[in-house]
Amino acid sequence: MALQSEGIVLRVYSDFVEVRTEDGVRWRCKLLGKLKRRRRRTTLIAAGDRVRIRVVDAEKHEGLIVAIAPRQRALSRRRPGTLTPVEDVILANPDEIMVVFAAAEPEPNLFLLDRFLVAAEASEIPAFIVINKIDLTGEDRARAIFGFYEPIGYPLYYVSAKEGTGIDTLRRHLKNHITVVAGPSGAGKSSLINRIQPGLNLRVGELMRVGKGKHTTRWAQLYPLDQGGFIADTPGLRELGLWDVRPQELSDYFPEIRALSPQCRFSDCTHINEPGCAVRAAWERGEIHPHRWASYQQLFQEAVQVQEQGFWNQDADGSG
Repeated sequence: MALQSEGIVLRVYSDFVEVRTEDGVRWRCKLLGKLKRRRRRTTLIAAGDRVRIRVVDAEKHEGLIVAIAPRQRALSRRRPGTLTPVEDVILANPDEIMVVFAAAEPEPNLFLLDRFLVAAEASEIPAFIVINKIDLTGEDRARAIFGFYEPIGYPLYYVSAKEGTGIDTLRRHLKNHITVVAGPSGAGKSSLINRIQPGLNLRVGELMRVGKGKHTTRWAQLYPLDQGGFIADTPGLRELGLWDVRPQELSDYFPEIRALSPQCRFSDCTHINEPGCAVRAAWERGEIHPHRWASYQQLFQEAVQVQEQGFWNQDADGSG
């Protein structure tokens, strides 16, 4: 191997980074000191980042990351527990987001589903929805709960990781893509990945009594797929604080609202209380699903509160 090579980050753990180079070899790397000293309001390095490494020990497959390529896109959230905005990158450079929800156990939280979809839209990453555990409800019942997302433009797959239903179709969809798997704890993300890529044997957690799944994945990790591409397991997210979503931009991240916005009387219409709003008129006619309308209003108020706290008025480098 050359003294330097390019690769993709498979996972970040403790002080080490696992990198897969273009020849398929995996390297255990550390970061060059000057990279760690960079001051930023985002995750320094994440699974999916493209990097250049320098060989330290070829026999032990140990290296040093000397450069990190600029990200083309990222699935991110606002880092929980911080008073100032910090971007927590879940996965860098994905081609698509597979949002996994369970048909039951735990009961579907459609407001949380909309958070994931808005995060995908804001990041300009195509999203599709996978409904797992249809063995518990039957496909018809699952379609009754989630079916209204398909006319909006989100492809839906109804599967059972337990029984293998729908897995072959899903596997074909994932071919040659870098796909990030997102969704709440307990939805069966790790079980699905085990079905899609046999032999991984990802740890699968049992549901806790309150119906919220245990966190079985501690960090995002990329896994190569036999048919080509990568799939990324991610930590179960009970909280998804939207990153850099301003209230005046939120309507752009709801496709059914985005399509109607040009018809509003005012170009900067927020669709909350302005006169001549085509979006509100469509909702009153029943052309926008009541849940999606409630979800938009809820996320709008949240974005207003974040903006009022001055989060987006600070310099990107954190100098304030």
